[in-house]
Amino acid sequence: MAFKSGFISVIGRPNVGKSTLVNAITGRKLSIISDKPQTTRNTIKSIITTDEYQLVFIDTPGIHKPKTMLGEYMVKVATETLQEVDAVLFMVDSESGVTPGKGDSQIISQLHGIKTPVILIINKIDLIQKDTLLPMIENYGTAYDFAAVIPVSAVTGEGLDRLKDELVRILPEGPQYFPEDTITDQPERFIVAEIIREKMLQLLEDEVPHGTGVEVISFKEKPEDNFISIEANIYCEKESHKGIIIGKNGRMLKTIGTNARMDIERLFSTHVYLQLWVKTKKDWRNDSYMLRSLGYK
Repeated sequence: MAFKSGFISVIGRPNVGKSTLVNAITGRKLSIISDKPQTTRNTIKSIITTDEYQLVFIDTPGIHKPKTMLGEYMVKVATETLQEVDAVLFMVDSESGVTPGKGDSQIISQLHGIKTPVILIINKIDLIQKDTLLPMIENYGTAYDFAAVIPVSAVTGEGLDRLKDELVRILPEGPQYFPEDTITDQPERFIVAEIIREKMLQLLEDEVPHGTGVEVISFKEKPEDNFISIEANIYCEKESHKGIIIGKNGRMLKTIGTNARMDIERLFSTHVYLQLWVKTKKDWRNDSYMLRSLGYK
């Protein structure tokens, strides 16, 4: 069989499980996850390579109505991928109802302008009665002519093998774009910053983590000692948020650092020293310079 390859964009509203799907289907955690919407802020490529194919998944920010320059950037990078890939996975939440809501309908309207094959992914089927799937498939199929419709559970893994087989079927013959041992195109500093941000999303109050950004200012490897030393700044928009992030006697910041360090050590298979500082930068999500500094421009 000829070698197949292609780029696959994963799109959908915030919090439908895009990052969980990409992590599950590739078998490794590169995209951060939380139960808060708009977790992913940038496109992250996760790569599967075998002797027969190379699949390059592009995890994108949730498509939403932006309220800041950062939000505008997130929507822009998500929609731009539609014209540049070989397949699109449009993910919806099975619990959102059997007919497309306003957010999903807006995304479908954008899909009508592309020629790329689109697969509808109905996620979280482990949480619903299966008899609700058929009317959902019919209603979404009326709204758009999908190349395939695949119900899945990104958490349990149900349907993921079928999805992978369908992608290999529809992707074109092509070259191996990345070396076989490459798992992502993102630099180590970006992955580390995302891991730190994930821990804040998981540990902090709803309002706080969306106003935070992470900048890795030092990443020093010492292979002879099996050791990496990392220093990072956490930026927030309010002094009150700074106090919450640090916590009483520094306990919250220590917990964030400990949880992040453990994930970083698992990812790089080495010992890690992680030092964090918290700084206030008012309205940084509307600051072009800060957005560029944090990798969002």
